[in-house]
Amino acid sequence: MASPVLVPYGSFVQVDRQSETPVYLQVAHQLIVAIQRGYLPDGHKLPGTRRLGNLLGLHRNTVVASYAELEAQGCIEIHPNQGTFVRNGYIPRPEKPKSRSNQLLTGYPQDTGFFFKKWNVLDSPFVHSPARLHLDDGLPDPRLSHVDYLTRLLRTNMKRRGNQSKLGYGNLHGNEYYKENLANFLNVTRGLRVSKGNILVTRSLELGIYLVAETLISPGDRVVVGELGYFATNMILQKAGAVIETVPVDAEGLDVPAIRTLCERRPFRMLYLTPHHHYPTTVTLSIQRRSELLELSAEYGFIILEDDYDYDFHYDDSPQLPLVSADAQGNVVYVGTFGRSLAPGFRSGFVVAPKTLIDEMGKLLGIIDRYGDVLTELALGELIADGEIHRYLKKATKQYKERRDHLACLLVEQLGNYIDFVVPNGGLAFWTTWPSDLNLMQIARDCAKRELDLPQYLLYQSKKLAGIRLGFGSLTPDELTEMVGILASALRHCERSVR
Repeated sequence: MASPVLVPYGSFVQVDRQSETPVYLQVAHQLIVAIQRGYLPDGHKLPGTRRLGNLLGLHRNTVVASYAELEAQGCIEIHPNQGTFVRNGYIPRPEKPKSRSNQLLTGYPQDTGFFFKKWNVLDSPFVHSPARLHLDDGLPDPRLSHVDYLTRLLRTNMKRRGNQSKLGYGNLHGNEYYKENLANFLNVTRGLRVSKGNILVTRSLELGIYLVAETLISPGDRVVVGELGYFATNMILQKAGAVIETVPVDAEGLDVPAIRTLCERRPFRMLYLTPHHHYPTTVTLSIQRRSELLELSAEYGFIILEDDYDYDFHYDDSPQLPLVSADAQGNVVYVGTFGRSLAPGFRSGFVVAPKTLIDEMGKLLGIIDRYGDVLTELALGELIADGEIHRYLKKATKQYKERRDHLACLLVEQLGNYIDFVVPNGGLAFWTTWPSDLNLMQIARDCAKRELDLPQYLLYQSKKLAGIRLGFGSLTPDELTEMVGILASALRHCERSVR
C-alpha cells in the first residue's frame, strides 16, 4: 500500500480562495476526481486530518469537513484508531495515457477524450467588436420597438387564469390562438389562402429553415441558390448534406434561363430564394420570372423554398405578392419571421406549407423544442387581433423610410464618386458596389480604428466584384451621418496607401 507521505496531494488538490465554492467542498471534489482517475486506488489510506491540513495549508477542521463529505458520498470509510481508507470499488485502468499522467486535476478538461464531428460549415461569422458604432446587414432598431405595449400583453396573459393550462405541453405546432391570427395576417398582407393547419410556429426563421432542410434534404441533394446569397441558409443546407449550386442574379432577380439549363442538364431537389428583397443585393424578383419559376417547378418537380425576408418593409409602392400566393401545385414552402420590426425577444418564425408536410416537420420540432414560447405567441396573437401590428408597422415604416432617404443623400454627397448603388424600394439595407481594386478588408480595419465595426460578413470581394451591404435600420440619422463620414475617411486613407 502506498504511503500517504509519498502521494503528492498538492499536485491534484489546489484551493481557490476567490471561488464561491466552500474550501472544504473544493478539497472533497478534487479528492473524488483523484479517486475516480485512479490516483488514489481502492484501499488507499489517506493522511490524518491534521497532517493533510499541513500538507495543503488548511485548518484541520476544513479537512474534517471534507472527509465527512467524502464519507457521505461513499468514497471513503473511516475506522476509529485505524485510519481513513478509499472505499469506492474503483478499479484503475492498466495504463494511464502518458500525455496526461502529470496533468493537474484542479481544472476542467480543455478537450474531450473522444472524437466528435466538427461542423466547419457552421463557423459563426459574427465576432464581437468593442467599437462604438456597429454596421449590420439590415436589422431593425430595437429602440423603435413596441416594447411597452408587448410587455403589458405579456403581463396580462400571465395573470389570466385561463392561460395557466396553456403553459405546459401544448400544441407542438404552436399556440392555436396565435396560429389562427397569424394565418389571418398572412392572408391579408400576402394574399395567401391558408388556415392554421398550414402553419408551423418556430422560435426563429433559421430554425424554420433548419426543419425544412432536415425534413426535405438528403445528403448529396443539389440545392440552387443565388450567386450571392444568405450565408446562414447556405450553412444550414450544407449541414443537411446539400450540394450548393449557384445561378447569377441581375437587376430582375435570379437568372431563370440559367435555372432552366440546370433543370435540363440534371434535376435538382430545391431552389432557395428571397424574391421580395434578394439578399444581399436587395433586388426584387420580377413578376414574369416568378411565373416562370412556378412553371419550372411544376414541370421538373423541384421544391421552392421561399424566404419572406423583409416583406413588411416597403416604401414607394405596394409589394409584389409572394410566389406561394400563386402556387397551385404545393411545391412552395414559405418561411419567414413575424414581428421582425419588433425587439428580437418578441419575434416568431413560421413555416407555411401543405398540412402533410407541416405535420411531418412538427414531429421534429416536438423533439427539439417541446415547450415552444406560449406567452410570446399569445401576446403576438393579440397584437394581430387588436390591429396594433398594422398601426405599428405603418409608424415604423415611415421612420425607416426617412433613414433610407437620409443614407441615400449621404452616400451621394460623400461617396458618390466612388460607389454605385440603387435606392431600395424596401428592406433595411443598401447594396453598394465599390472599385474592384480596393481592399475592403483594409477599409474595415481602418473603420475599426475609428470606432466603426464593419463586420466581414458584409463584405463581398472577388476579382470581379467589390460590394458592401450596408444596413440602415438600426442606426439613427445622426449615427448614419457619422458612419458615412468614417467610411469616406477610411476610403481616402485606403486610396493613399495604394498610391
